[in-house]
Amino acid sequence: MKIETTVKDVRKTVKEWRKEGLTVGLVPTMGYLHEGHQSLIKKAVEQCDKVVVSIFVNPMQFGPTEDLASYPRDLEKDSELCEKTGADLIFHPEPEEMYQEGFCSFVDMTGLTQALCGLSRPVHFRGVCTVVSKLFHIVQPDKAYFGEKDAQQLAVIKRMVKDLNMDIEIVGCPIIREKDGLAKSSRNTYLDEKERSAALILSKSIFLGKKMVEEGERNANVVKQAMTDLIQKEPMAEIDYVEIVDQNTMQSIEEIKGDILCAIAVGINHKARLIDNFMMTV
Repeated sequence: MKIETTVKDVRKTVKEWRKEGLTVGLVPTMGYLHEGHQSLIKKAVEQCDKVVVSIFVNPMQFGPTEDLASYPRDLEKDSELCEKTGADLIFHPEPEEMYQEGFCSFVDMTGLTQALCGLSRPVHFRGVCTVVSKLFHIVQPDKAYFGEKDAQQLAVIKRMVKDLNMDIEIVGCPIIREKDGLAKSSRNTYLDEKERSAALILSKSIFLGKKMVEEGERNANVVKQAMTDLIQKEPMAEIDYVEIVDQNTMQSIEEIKGDILCAIAVGINHKARLIDNFMMTV
């Protein structure tokens, strides 16, 4: 497995693979990899001849008060996981490599990005779309792999690929959870033992909402209120949003029908903002 830090070197390696007629998968990450990322790499290894994992903490998708500086980083540990899982190349650029002096071109989107996380993180999805678009142009993969935990991001990327006629298949992969239900996240490492226990309120509320829908509840407001009431019983939890939306538009719905996404974002003790969700076709 190779680690490349420049666009030029990544392109050179991928061109050599293409000459051999090999297919290429891309797993874009911000590093500090866990079993959730590993599941994406495994899927890519199963489906593609060669796999590139990008590790880049993208400054463009962080707001001025967010955790860019403190976001966890461990390239050595990440490299071990990637190699063990079967990745062929890590692309680990510096910000200056991705955003050279005078950079002023962006990929932006309306609609899908203006709900859920887009409301509280207004610059986030412009940063995501711009960096993912750059990665797609650099690696030119056949397939790219994203986790369903970031359901809005997955929808945004799929839409960007469709709207801009990118010849890439986007593959969504299921949420990976701890044994106690907490969704795997690099930001879980911010939490101490008590806060980690408090964070279980996210998965508990998600499981509650899903159970209500499975048992026939079709009023979105009833489900959201039950989930909100449960989260509010946890003193360390601060709700950003509890929403049920149409998967395709990210717009709130009142009646639960069709392809729906129930998504939540909750702060834990002012240390970590965590997300979780369930998707369902009703």
